[in-house]
Amino acid sequence: MRSQRQIGISLSLLSATLGAAWAVAAGSTAATASAGASDRGGSANALPVGSEPVELDPANFSLQIDNPYFPLVPGDRKIVRETDAEGGKVRGVVSVTRETKQLANGVTARVVNDRISEDGEVVEDAREWYAQDSAGNVWYFGENTVECKNGKVAKRDGFQAGVDGAQPGVIMPADPQVGLIFRKSYVAGEAEDAGEVFSLTERAEVPFRKFRSDVLLIKETTPLEPVALEYAFYAQGVGPVLVVEISGGNGREELLRNQHGRQVELPAGRERCP
Repeated sequence: MRSQRQIGISLSLLSATLGAAWAVAAGSTAATASAGASDRGGSANALPVGSEPVELDPANFSLQIDNPYFPLVPGDRKIVRETDAEGGKVRGVVSVTRETKQLANGVTARVVNDRISEDGEVVEDAREWYAQDSAGNVWYFGENTVECKNGKVAKRDGFQAGVDGAQPGVIMPADPQVGLIFRKSYVAGEAEDAGEVFSLTERAEVPFRKFRSDVLLIKETTPLEPVALEYAFYAQGVGPVLVVEISGGNGREELLRNQHGRQVELPAGRERCP
């Protein structure tokens, strides 16, 4: 999901988090992992960082993704609103499908469809791949994305872990603890996103509802854009509810609706850019 991609954070939350943002050096994401690089996918503490290669055992992965901070149940659909620094708005529809993807590294992943529309016209359609390991970590294995213009495919993009040096990342740890650092994605020079657990006790308010306590805050950075800093908020039983650009931009993404039991089908062919 868009880093990948928010209104109403309380003033006390903003002041606390903004102050803390500058107190913690962005370079902390360069910390090295204490665990070895092999036999991942079964330990909550052995999370990859940077460009560290990982060897995953497909037998340790499941399509049942029930991490409380990042549940992906087929038929679930989230409606989000993204606002950029100029006030422009786009609408995102994130749908958990029943489709699966056999990946190059042998893992079978759940396909999540992320469609972004502007003024009623689809501008991007992404198929993202996730699976959960036996410890409860949710891994992100890449995506297949098309950009649309005037109802036609204007550009194709994406990557797959295990192909051309791309590495999988962790979108949500099984046991998030303050200070935990992990890689979210890695494609050299293109996607080098990192996350750091910053707080477990935040609050957030979005159009969907108010979350008064126990909201997880993850600080997201990338060495490709050293000044960029995002705060992503996750609520138990819901998943991502709010993303705020703290520096390097002024955008935000907020959850409007969280739906269950929907009939979800992947758009095929020309339907990706209707």
